[in-house]
Amino acid sequence: MQRIIGVTELQRGFRRVFEQVVSEGVPYILTRGSRPEAVLLAYQDYLRYQEWHERVTLGRFDRLVERLSAQNAAVDESEIEADVAAARTEGAG
Repeated sequence: MQRIIGVTELQRGFRRVFEQVVSEGVPYILTRGSRPEAVLLAYQDYLRYQEWHERVTLGRFDRLVERLSAQNAAVDESEIEADVAAARTEGAG
């Protein structure tokens, strides 16, 4: 179960909090002026979060590519090449 701790209290008891995070896997929400500002969590939990975040981001990207592919399915390759060539000409001049 997560715990909430103020920054000042964390400074006084950092070693104890650090040991709880590392050995027991207790995440801490760090507050400043009663507002949540950061989270202290075990490295393995952080890695799991990073993996999850990457999967979510890649999933969104895959859905975007699918939508763009469906929208552009009727566009001929030669039209795309002509648009690219025209854009390059405009950019060079």
